[in-house]
Amino acid sequence: MRERINAALEEGIRLRLWLRDEGADTLLAMAERGADCLRAGGKLLFAGNGGSAGDSQHLATEFVVRLSAARERPALAGLALTTDSSLLTACANDFSFEMIFQRQVEALGRPGDLLLALSTSGRSPNLLAAARRARELGLGVLGFLGGDGGPLAELCDLALLVPAKDSGRVQELHITAGHLLVELIEQRLYD
Repeated sequence: MRERINAALEEGIRLRLWLRDEGADTLLAMAERGADCLRAGGKLLFAGNGGSAGDSQHLATEFVVRLSAARERPALAGLALTTDSSLLTACANDFSFEMIFQRQVEALGRPGDLLLALSTSGRSPNLLAAARRARELGLGVLGFLGGDGGPLAELCDLALLVPAKDSGRVQELHITAGHLLVELIEQRLYD
């Protein structure tokens, strides 16, 4: 049992070092895009399935509320497309589950906004549909993805591809990168 704990923690350390050494430039570029979007009056739309849905809500909240009490700042426009159960179930029932994020991008997204898609595989049909529609409507698309990023990576302007197969380890790095993204955007807007 202890070996499993050690292996999971070692993998987490390896991924954080990867983010420091190889993923940081992508994260910095994402922060620049996010700051430009918010500075221009745009918003950040977050979408993901399962644990990535929870991470979407978490990160959107960090923008609207705040990441840390150490920095007082105005609310920033972050919106999770994963939270309205009536909308999600109506869309899945009336159209298909594949369209739950696409319809919200159509309704809420404006040119210059950013869609941040979170996926451990990059293969979720509903995220692919949302990313395609976002691009058609003039939104930027960013991805926090795992492994090779799947077909979603090709639809992203910038994608952080966490080099791991285990969904738990990928999601752990996504939330670490997400917290850093909030901090970096705040620095660009308020320092």
